Amino acid sequence: MESYNRPRPTQRREKMNSNKKTARIVGVLFLVATAAFMIGDGVLQSVLNHPEFLSNLYPDRTKVIAGIFFELINSAAVVGIALLMFPILKQHNEAIALGYFGSRIIESALLIVSILSPLVLITLSEEYITAGAAGDSYFQTIGRAAIKGHYMAFEMAMLVLSLGSLIFCYLLYKSKLIPRFISVIGLIGYAALLASGCSAIFGYDIGMILYIPGAVFEIIFPIWLIVKGFNQTMKS
Repeated sequence: MESYNRPRPTQRREKMNSNKKTARIVGVLFLVATAAFMIGDGVLQSVLNHPEFLSNLYPDRTKVIAGIFFELINSAAVVGIALLMFPILKQHNEAIALGYFGSRIIESALLIVSILSPLVLITLSEEYITAGAAGDSYFQTIGRAAIKGHYMAFEMAMLVLSLGSLIFCYLLYKSKLIPRFISVIGLIGYAALLASGCSAIFGYDIGMILYIPGAVFEIIFPIWLIVKGFNQTMKS
């Protein structure tokens, strides 16, 4: 009876091909998310960090909208990764699979919340320019609050990402779905990201240095998936 429950060679080949296809799509989505985030964040920061941001935001609204568009691509890619990875991770640990899935959905939601502030600032900038010197301090106060909200939502998203990705990399390490050295890079990278996020929330700006290990993982990991896929000794 036991032999009837074993997958046939054709079924195993089909499953292996399906897993390899999924791995490639996940790899592409990781690269898309990374590239879209870097472009979108770079464009937005060039406007939000300007000393006279209220005077420049509305004239530069096309740039702001372009940055928001790339941020939305990043958020959509994150959701895609969560959906595709869940059935694969579930084969090894359902609780961790659910945790990772939930963390990426929450991360995506927080990133979308973070880009609402630049949209509000476009309207605020238009009213500020129209009003001229009148109510300058009022507009400045609202503008600074909106930017602070933008950064706070982003840092919360990074905290959720780091926590979810730590358990993700732990499961990758334990299951040997990818070479363990890549999983170790991920564990180091997301631990550093967690430290960076906690520091930022408590008002300590360490800079982008702690983002580097995580960025290395998010380049090596997807390239490995695209070229090699997951370890084919996965549970059937």
